[in-house]
Amino acid sequence: MSAHSLYASPLFEPLRPWLDQLPPAPDAQALAGLATRFPIHTENGRRVNFVPPRPDGLAYECRIWESGDVETRPDNWHDFFNALVWLSFPKTKIAVSAAHMRAMQAPGEARGMVRDALTHFDECGIVVLSSKPALLDLLRDFQWKSLFVDHRAEVVECMRFVIFGHATYEQLLKPFRGLTAKAVLYDVGDAWLEMESRELIAAVDERLALDLASGRYTRPRDFQPLPLLGIPGVTPDSDDPAYYDDTWQFRPGRRMAAAAAA
Repeated sequence: MSAHSLYASPLFEPLRPWLDQLPPAPDAQALAGLATRFPIHTENGRRVNFVPPRPDGLAYECRIWESGDVETRPDNWHDFFNALVWLSFPKTKIAVSAAHMRAMQAPGEARGMVRDALTHFDECGIVVLSSKPALLDLLRDFQWKSLFVDHRAEVVECMRFVIFGHATYEQLLKPFRGLTAKAVLYDVGDAWLEMESRELIAAVDERLALDLASGRYTRPRDFQPLPLLGIPGVTPDSDDPAYYDDTWQFRPGRRMAAAAAA
């Protein structure tokens, strides 16, 4: 399979500059080379390297903090995309790593809700930008058909969807009904939507890193569920308005479901 068809989804756009330099397979050696050419340093000054796993019992996040080494399994899509997210969103990955360490040092937080929230977003996160706050309100209220059918033209013009989670990138290789990401929603000015791709990713990285470092998101429920196959252009099936009648995939929110059951 060619790289073009493998990464055909528009949701791969944040990684496109790196994917265009790599073979259509998870190449750990190539990733190590990119880490050398485009150095990243953790919050405590360790240079990030993508290295094979080591059976020494050291925790994943602790290894990054102590040495900058990000365990990257050879021939593994999950770890391949994790490395590319480090390259694409370095400030946010640095913030996530540091937040994990702070949580581990807090009493009772060896593996608590804060780290669960960080992991949820690290694995499955997406940033949704909109220059029209009303569109974000429809998303928050689980009004999928209204958002993606009635306001479809506005969604295409006034919203951007930026995948951060590396597990989500892996899932996009073979997308499936019900594929859902955990969203952070940003109300932005028109200038954001006029940025070219690399500039936009850098701006998202800057803002997202500050948010995650601030401790704003402390629970997995702080993120908004978003069914990715509903985004216009991701699957041709969504061109049919009836596609959004699938309430298993496009579920109502808890409050709406409870009201309907009452």
